[in-house]
Parts: sequence; C-alpha cells; structure tokens
Amino acid sequence: MIFPFAVRAPLRAADDAIASAPATPDLSVVVPLHNEAPNLAPLVDGIRAALDGVLPYEIVLVDDGSKDDTRAVALGLARAHRHIRVIGHAQAGGQSAAVHSGVLAARGRLIATLDGDGQNPPSNLPALIAPLRDPARHPDLKLVAGQRVGRRDTLSKRLASRFANALRGWMLKDGTRDTGCGLKAYDRAAYLALPFFNHQHRYLPALFARDGWRVAHVDVTHAARTAGQSKYTNLQRALVGVADLLGVAWLIRRRKTARPVDLTPAELTTKETGI
Repeated sequence: MIFPFAVRAPLRAADDAIASAPATPDLSVVVPLHNEAPNLAPLVDGIRAALDGVLPYEIVLVDDGSKDDTRAVALGLARAHRHIRVIGHAQAGGQSAAVHSGVLAARGRLIATLDGDGQNPPSNLPALIAPLRDPARHPDLKLVAGQRVGRRDTLSKRLASRFANALRGWMLKDGTRDTGCGLKAYDRAAYLALPFFNHQHRYLPALFARDGWRVAHVDVTHAARTAGQSKYTNLQRALVGVADLLGVAWLIRRRKTARPVDLTPAELTTKETGI
C-alpha cells in the first residue's frame, strides 16, 4: 500500500511585518500562495473588509516557492499593513505544506484558511468563524468546513470534483459534501495534533472526526478565477487522490482509541507544584 508523505519546507518571515504585528490575535487567516501575484492585493483587501472591527486578527501569507512576483507583492503588503506576516518556502511543497507552515507560524487560537486564487470570497469569513466563537458551542466542535454553492468552475472540474467527493464520502464516511473548498476554520491546537501528509487539506473533516472532534458545515459562495492559472489538472488530482484516500482510510482504522485521564489527586498536584 502506498501512503502519503510529508514535505518539510523551511520557514522564512518578513521581519518588518512580525515586529509590527498586533500581539496575540484571536484569529490567524492563513493564505497559501503559488504564483498568485495579480490576485493577492484584492484578496487582502477583501479579508480586511470582512474582518476589520470584528475581532483582532492577523493575515499569514505563505509563498509556496512562487516563480512570479507573489513574494514581492506579499512583502509590500506586509510593510503597508501591520497585521500581515509573510512566510516563504524555498521551493514549492504543495498547498497542504503551505497551510501547515502558516499554521505553525500563526499566533491565533483560531485559524481560517482560504485559497490564494481569489475563488474563495473573503466575505464568507465571519459566517465561517461564527460557530467556533459562539459561547454556547459544543466544546468538541473544532472544525467548520465551507461547502461551495454555485461553483464558478468549468464543467469538467465540477464533474471530477463531484465524483471525487462521492468516492471519498463513501469510503471515509466524513459527512462532508465538498472537502476541496479552501474556506475552513478550526482550532489551531487540534489541527496541529493531526497526522500531516501531502494533500492533507482535502481530508480535514475525516481527520478531525478521527480524533474525536465535531465538525460543522457552512455554505459559502464561490467566484470565478480572474487571473493566473489553476495548479492542478483533473488527471493529476485523480492520480494522487487514490494513494491519499487509501492512506487516510488506513489512518482512521489505526486511530488511537484510548483516551488518557489524569488521575492525580488535586491535593498531590498542589503539594508538588506549590500552586
């Protein structure tokens, strides 16, 4: 059996952006980028319009080894806006690697992600994070997955996605209609406890459920790409998807089923620590 593997990419940050970023934001918006220079400024404007005045946040732009001016544009935006940080990969590691690097660098307890191509409208962000900020939420709710309505993609891409989602849902029983949507919000600590592998971002509902967490779904809008090119073909997605699907099914079957309980009496903890 072939299993997914991890790509480790070095982190490099924009010093000016980190030095001036707000302390301890509640939310970190992580945006993976690969050759998206013309889409970046409008996307950042949209994120700021959606979140300014809603909660303290930062934007973590992750340049995944772009060959165009994406990194220069990102650094320019970081110098202009104090809540933007820039992380870079020396070479492309893929979308999941970029998201993982961004979450590692993020300082918010909550993470929101959206694709860098402009097809995930940032106006969806408040609705996406709302269930995780609800004081009455179930404590086990750790992931809110966006599900696209009215997709603005080619017919072939929509049909391929529909087939892949149906197959994945049948095998993994993750209860999610559209795992390919880049709009997601989740608890940072819960995400970092998941097993990491390439293309992990397409299996987050199944992986969160594997760890015993609840998953909620929110319908989100979708936009047509206005610049740049798609990074994958339907054939490429299908070829890697087979190995990924088998690997995730294996991970679910081999999940840890025992949950630890701290049995130390409170008086002993107090005695040892002096607290």
